[in-house]
Amino acid sequence: MSKPKTVEIKESIKTLKKLLKSKPAHLTPRIRMLIYLKENKQKAISKRELADIIGVNHNSIQKWRTAYLTGGISLLLDDGRKGFKPSLISKEAHKELEKLLSNPENGIQGYKELQEWYNHTFNKVINYTTLVEYCKRNWKTKIKVARKSHIKKDKEKEKSFKKTLLSSSALQ
Repeated sequence: MSKPKTVEIKESIKTLKKLLKSKPAHLTPRIRMLIYLKENKQKAISKRELADIIGVNHNSIQKWRTAYLTGGISLLLDDGRKGFKPSLISKEAHKELEKLLSNPENGIQGYKELQEWYNHTFNKVINYTTLVEYCKRNWKTKIKVARKSHIKKDKEKEKSFKKTLLSSSALQ
């Protein structure tokens, strides 16, 4: 059997506990490993024992210890995630969609029709689910929503109806 690897932790326990509270949940086992090693610095501990204590696989412990020894806490807490994925819908397309969806007289009957409009207008093919989720996220749209006004409604008839309604209510 090989001798357990000894790791000297540079950070204080107080600093590590602050990190434990501030970092996301997927990084907490790494910090708990450092805290345990710092508290038990007089005793060398094998990766398997440490894995049992922390509750992770022994290969993870080996990778984490090596990362800490080569690059310190910054390399240990770097999980390799890059950034966010850029949107498929451009800013101009977003503005056009917003105009179309906020207009009660637009005539769009559903997401399928909206997808066809988008594909035709911007000469880009967009996935149905992508468009639906984008609209839900940005404008809280739903599949079936009552319109504020019917698209075929005659505005002149509406005005005359309101005038007669007001005059008849005034007579009573």
